[in-house]
Amino acid sequence: MNDQRKPGLRTLAAWLCILGGLLAACESTPKEETPHEKAFNTLSEEEKKQGWKLLFDGKSTQGWHVYNHGDTTSKWSVENGELWCNPESKAGDFGDLVTNESFTNFELVYDWKIAKGGNGGVFVNVQENQQNPTAYMTGLEMQLLDNENGEERHKINPTHWAGCLYDISGKAENSKPKPFGEWNHSRIVHRDGRVIFFLNGLKTADANITAPDWKTKVQKSNLRNFPDFAKAISGKIALQDHTDAVWFRNMKIREL
Repeated sequence: MNDQRKPGLRTLAAWLCILGGLLAACESTPKEETPHEKAFNTLSEEEKKQGWKLLFDGKSTQGWHVYNHGDTTSKWSVENGELWCNPESKAGDFGDLVTNESFTNFELVYDWKIAKGGNGGVFVNVQENQQNPTAYMTGLEMQLLDNENGEERHKINPTHWAGCLYDISGKAENSKPKPFGEWNHSRIVHRDGRVIFFLNGLKTADANITAPDWKTKVQKSNLRNFPDFAKAISGKIALQDHTDAVWFRNMKIREL
């Protein structure tokens, strides 16, 4: 090969390498996800392998019913992939929404947001019966609250703050909900009567209804007035209708 042609060939080869690198980079660059493409109320393949199931399908209230009233029209509805309680709705009755199925040992995750000054709750170990007209009479409640604008009676009692085990106990320093109208992420782990609550990644409560000091804690709360409160280590999951607007999405559960 003539030495005078080598520089030109080397230059051409260099350009081809650069072009090839650019093409490869374009092919490997991940597509930017737009907000409309982000999937809510779905399970990844990894989640399915780990045993997760959807408690809310994003389209309907299938798997849920109104506490003690069955499948009837209520203030609960589904809009834009969100399950929400609309107290201003002209149709339907007020009432807690409860799962058809009961659970024993499980991990539950969900996103929630609440209206200004709003109050709500998620209950576990709920015993649905006519003797107890509402979920709070039997179930352990993870409090949902707009801490900043809540009623004064809630502001002065740290066990009433978001993420705490309502009126029983909680880690007040970790109760850091997002401002009203913004999404929070919660997690509940229940195993053999022990419940652990997390709000936005921080542990907000840890209690065991089988522990020696449990009865003492209950006697110091207003929940002592309900004889069937926290007597079961399994039961249904309920969403409280506290006549305040509250929204849910990405509700998932797996048995432990």
